[in-house]
Amino acid sequence: MALSQHDLLRLLESLRSADGLELVREVAERQLQELIEAEATTKIGAEWGEHTDTRTTWCNGHREKTMTTQAGDLELAIPKLRAGSFFPSLLERRRRIDQALYAVIMEAYVHGVSTRSVDDLVKALGSDTGISKSEVPRICADLDEQLDAFRTRPLDHIRFPYLFLDATYVKARVDHRIVSQAIVIATGVTQDGGREVVGVMVGDSETEVFWAQFLRHLRERGLSGVRLVISDSHSGLVKAIRKVMLGAAWQHCRVHFVRNVFAAIPKGSAEMVAATIRTVFAQPTVDAVCAQLDTVADMLGRQFPKIREMLLEAKEDLTAFADFPHQHWKKIQSTNPLERLNREIKRRTDVVQVFPNPTAVLRLATAVLAELHDERIAWSGRASPVPAATLDTFRASYAGESFTAARPESSPLPWRSPRFREALSATGEL
Repeated sequence: MALSQHDLLRLLESLRSADGLELVREVAERQLQELIEAEATTKIGAEWGEHTDTRTTWCNGHREKTMTTQAGDLELAIPKLRAGSFFPSLLERRRRIDQALYAVIMEAYVHGVSTRSVDDLVKALGSDTGISKSEVPRICADLDEQLDAFRTRPLDHIRFPYLFLDATYVKARVDHRIVSQAIVIATGVTQDGGREVVGVMVGDSETEVFWAQFLRHLRERGLSGVRLVISDSHSGLVKAIRKVMLGAAWQHCRVHFVRNVFAAIPKGSAEMVAATIRTVFAQPTVDAVCAQLDTVADMLGRQFPKIREMLLEAKEDLTAFADFPHQHWKKIQSTNPLERLNREIKRRTDVVQVFPNPTAVLRLATAVLAELHDERIAWSGRASPVPAATLDTFRASYAGESFTAARPESSPLPWRSPRFREALSATGEL
């Protein structure tokens, strides 16, 4: 849509009277508005007031849109359509992560939180003109609706043989105090080899009650078919898994176990001890895994009796992975598949430093996970965390078929090992 002579004269007059920054703002505002109108014309299929066979609808006025930039606020008008909707691609909506981060910063600003970097963060987002209190609830309400839908979506569309659980901590204000808040995350591997973020929750601490509430919420949403849960050995978490995830075995994360070992030995011995323990997880068969753990316990026990005690006490749970397909072993020995999620959450939360409230923590964490979840779904053609073909054994068990029928002739795995039989029997599917 070309500018009329009247509009050109108005623009020329405004350019003559504007200062440097205002000049940039005026030009940017006018150019963006013209591009928006041109895109709307293409969407409608006709110029303003034009009657053509290609017209699909009519323009029904405009709605105001303020776009904040480094040059100042641009006041734009978005065309409204009688049928359908229109939003210019030039003003692409913020991703959920950016919306959540923006909402957190706005809340901190409006509530007067004395976080040193709030003003700098606001300026970095281009909001030199300040933040309106009325804008906060509007943006938060729109975003929360999307994020609540993600957190509460049904999980009964497929079964999840493997479930990974972990937590990370951030700081937030609660009752005028700065306290630590736990962000607990659950991801699952589907029976088809896909990956999904299945849950997230924020709480004061990792107590049994909190973890049990989280796991029950997953169950209520339809989570089923879980054969193995992988996590650290936090007492509250382990008790909740035993109580809620009936029929599932528990794998003590090998990485977390080694970290616990480091706390019981001199720093100079850490590398040697870690390398020795790693040999347990490099064995080819379940019998070799168990035998090597006993050997390592005796070997290290001569110098570190406490380590021998820790290894033998955790033997059953450290070797739970060995009751599952050999091709999956490296992927289900630890919670490493959750590391990228934790890194992304921490990268965003570190920007905020101290959250204004726990709700803001949940909003940002959910936004990050929702984006990563969508990426994983979009990557359905990429490498699975576990070989999808070997997951046929789980599909067979879900249908009530025997695991023996799906066992490769060359497989050294004990498909009928006592622990695996016990786990399947508890679900009534063996």
